[in-house]
Amino acid sequence: MLVLVAAIIAPRALQNTSWAYVLPYMSVLAVAALGQMLVIMHAGIDLSTPGVMSFAGNLIVGVSLGQDGRLWLGLLACLALGAGVGLVNGILVGIVRLNPLIVTLAVGQIVAAYSLRYARENTNSLQVPPALSSWAAGKPLGISTVFWMGAGITLGLAFLLRYSAPGRRFQAVGANPTAAWMAGLRVRTHVVFAYTAAGTLYAMATILLAGIRINIDPAFGAGYLLAPIAAVVIAGAALSGGLASATSTWVAALALTLLTQMLLIKGLSTALQFIVFGAAIIAGMLISGDRMASLLGRVLRPSDASTVQPQTGTNTS
Repeated sequence: MLVLVAAIIAPRALQNTSWAYVLPYMSVLAVAALGQMLVIMHAGIDLSTPGVMSFAGNLIVGVSLGQDGRLWLGLLACLALGAGVGLVNGILVGIVRLNPLIVTLAVGQIVAAYSLRYARENTNSLQVPPALSSWAAGKPLGISTVFWMGAGITLGLAFLLRYSAPGRRFQAVGANPTAAWMAGLRVRTHVVFAYTAAGTLYAMATILLAGIRINIDPAFGAGYLLAPIAAVVIAGAALSGGLASATSTWVAALALTLLTQMLLIKGLSTALQFIVFGAAIIAGMLISGDRMASLLGRVLRPSDASTVQPQTGTNTS
């Protein structure tokens, strides 16, 4: 539907030059949203994403020193930071039982503060190593390498959740923690793992974004506070926890990025862009998969009168 609307009111959004922007950036949003999806599946929320991405981006530059030979060290530091922050969030939420909204917001602010301090004291250059930017600029089959990497991560996670035993246990804990606990599953361990895996995915999104942006500025990652949450919600996941779809989250990230590109092409003011963006999120929540399934269930369910079968025989014992 969004593509049809774009073809009518903003056809330039569907041109090759526009897709060259949309596909890489939607891949970054999709990978970050996948991390948020894992947390939301366990009735949590993670607001530390911008802080993690900012610090991780600065680590890539600071540890690698802008040199290709040290790029692998910067990438390892980036992934370790994401997993470490996620582990801290998971312990505070899953083990200590603190409110996830407050905890992740506080942890994110702490990480963001250390990011600014680290950038001021340890980064002499703001540019990532040339090898990373060259990799991100590649276009196998005419499509950005970043897009292919994001699609691969999405398909891999979808396969693990649906077809592996640990993935099915992970979904079971999110769908019904009480029943999962009665079945012998470690509920708190799965919550800790969800936040740790989410932090790792944020770090992966950072690597993709750093390759696209090349420069790590003070606002790096700032736009990923609510956008990943919006993508997960539009994809049909409930904030109260339960099942979610990695592929649907990927498509929602594509829709949000394409919508942003349409608004930029139309030249709307920032205020109007926020209005349209918010309205799209509300509309997505209203027509989400669980709501539509519930509505169809009520429509197709036979009435009570029709389900009562009259007794036509007699008992001859």
